[in-house]
Amino acid sequence: MDETLNTLGKTIADALGSAVTGYAVAFHELTVTARASDVVAVMKFLRDDSRCQFVNLIDITALDWPGREQRFDIVYHLLSPKQNVRIRVKVATDEATPVPSIIAVFPGADWFERETYDLYGVVFTGHPDMRRILTDYGFEGHPLRKDFPLTGFVEVRYDDELKRVVYEPVRLAQEFRTFDFLSPWEGTDYVLPGDEKAKSGGQGS
Repeated sequence: MDETLNTLGKTIADALGSAVTGYAVAFHELTVTARASDVVAVMKFLRDDSRCQFVNLIDITALDWPGREQRFDIVYHLLSPKQNVRIRVKVATDEATPVPSIIAVFPGADWFERETYDLYGVVFTGHPDMRRILTDYGFEGHPLRKDFPLTGFVEVRYDDELKRVVYEPVRLAQEFRTFDFLSPWEGTDYVLPGDEKAKSGGQGS
């Protein structure tokens, strides 16, 4: 399988030239890195070339690397039912540089690109409706950025008593948990509620 993916990666890199900056196979998955400015041409090739036929767009998301000059990786996941292969395409951009929309190639990219804009702040040029999709009206900031503050923001809800929409500070519905990161096979030094029954031999002991 890895040999097949390596061959496919080389085929894509050779065909697209400077538009592709590299490829790698890891954990039986092929990842192709491309230039953001050429992402539309890359997607057209992956969809239309008979050696690829990646006709299904599965997902578009982003990764945030705050310490990096090109802070964001935009990640596209595609499926080729004909070849029975999946591929991951990554392009990098910074906070100020938009990425071309691929809606002309995959119309299903519409909401994925809006979600990436909403949560990370990456703008897609050529998108017909580049606006937020998940956060509340008037929301400021982008919640999945690593530097997004955990406090100081408001949320919107409908108040049944006041019969109107109200803004109030964000509340965490669950207390913060602490994790000890011990191996689940070795167990912990403390007893979790209910575990005392197992240590005492269970029912009838």
